Amino acid sequence: MDLKGLVLLDIDGVVRDVEYSYRLALQETVNHFSNWRPSNQVVDSLKSEGNWNNDWDASFELIRRRKEFKKLSLKLPSRDHLIEKFSNFYFGGAFNNEDHNQWDGFIKNEKLLVNKDFFDKLTEKEIGWGFVSGAETPSAKYVLEHRIGLINPPLIAMGDAPDKPDPTGLINLGEHIFSKPLGQGMPPVAFIGDTVSDVLTIVKAREKCPNQLFSSFAVAPPHLHKKENLHERSVYENQLRKAGADEILLSTKDILKHISNW
Repeated sequence: MDLKGLVLLDIDGVVRDVEYSYRLALQETVNHFSNWRPSNQVVDSLKSEGNWNNDWDASFELIRRRKEFKKLSLKLPSRDHLIEKFSNFYFGGAFNNEDHNQWDGFIKNEKLLVNKDFFDKLTEKEIGWGFVSGAETPSAKYVLEHRIGLINPPLIAMGDAPDKPDPTGLINLGEHIFSKPLGQGMPPVAFIGDTVSDVLTIVKAREKCPNQLFSSFAVAPPHLHKKENLHERSVYENQLRKAGADEILLSTKDILKHISNW
């Protein structure tokens, strides 16, 4: 089947709500090593810089900044030690076990933001879809295959390509799904993300493939959609626009309205 277009999605904050899983693991990891638990606003501010898509790196950077700002004598953790502690929070004690039935960590708190019907509708409209995420492969497959019920979904996860905003993974996945190089005459490609890094991925993809039509759709993460966070959400969405987002969505499902004329 010839596709009319392609929708690629980030996973965290777009397909699943990670406020009480990845985000909480980040906060607890920082607290473990620095005795300081960063607020959502602090983490959002860091993410808005566009360089902290990897939550391990973001955790380390917050610890480093805390040490520097407060002139603390604490010793920065090794990367391996930080990853181990983070994974213990996120997956639970059995984080080295890829059997999700053994996991008992924060990953069990995640709420879905879309279901299989959403992807079935894309397919009915002859729109291809896939995922470009910084999540570990076991975590990504858990939500896509076990929770949502997708079969072998096209996926670029952590380690499959350079971290976003490098567009290599997004471009490679697009060409894999189309079975053709991106460029002049190819159907449009949209990417839905929830961070400045996601938006910049499309900005950089345009630089690499100037003849390909790319669109950046951005959605603020779920915690910013709470009534008490209206101002923070407005600030966050303005940062997404400033980074180059073409459209701000109220929810991931809203993409269906924007591709109706593809």
